[in-house]
Amino acid sequence: MKILNLYAGIGGNRKLWEDVEVTAVELNPKIAEIYQRHFPNDKLVVGDAHQYLLEHFREYDFIWASPPCPTHSRFKFLHNAETEGLPQKFEYPDMTLYQEIIHLSTWYKGLYCVENVISYYKPLIPPIESNSHYFWTNFYFRPFPNMKRGIRGEEQQFRKGKVGFDLEGLNLPKAFEKKIINNCVEPEVGKYILDVARNSLPPIQEGLFTEE
Repeated sequence: MKILNLYAGIGGNRKLWEDVEVTAVELNPKIAEIYQRHFPNDKLVVGDAHQYLLEHFREYDFIWASPPCPTHSRFKFLHNAETEGLPQKFEYPDMTLYQEIIHLSTWYKGLYCVENVISYYKPLIPPIESNSHYFWTNFYFRPFPNMKRGIRGEEQQFRKGKVGFDLEGLNLPKAFEKKIINNCVEPEVGKYILDVARNSLPPIQEGLFTEE
């Protein structure tokens, strides 16, 4: 199965995939280097995932995309709300997310999953909501149970263990390590969604997903 893994990060969603031929696209060279360390047999492209999708989407059986989430997140909204009365730096939501959903749902004949955080606004295109994620797909899957979370100081160690990447010896700044771990989709989630896609009916052509 040929898979395009866009905005690959260090590969949380990809970690438990088996019997796949993966092309991963990641813009940050340092993050891409960590990805390649863990998945040496994947083809790695260091570059713009948004443009790569436009030029290569027809070459793959399954596409996973996790476009940048900061401008959509509830944290961003809360941050602006909490600084009321102080100088604020507002940003428009990055419409890359919806551009890719519309493009895939219109032109792509394979199976896809676009993942992002739960947004501070009502999503413009209805997703499947599961855990702390939104998913836009052209196949249906049942939302999975909430993943266990740690609390406060325990949560980062829990996520690091859950994602299961060895980052020792890389001398990463703590803030950077925390960011790339937090940006990972849990491996079990990535595996579950790919397994459902593999066993699904032909892609839904009318609408983004259906319900039983």
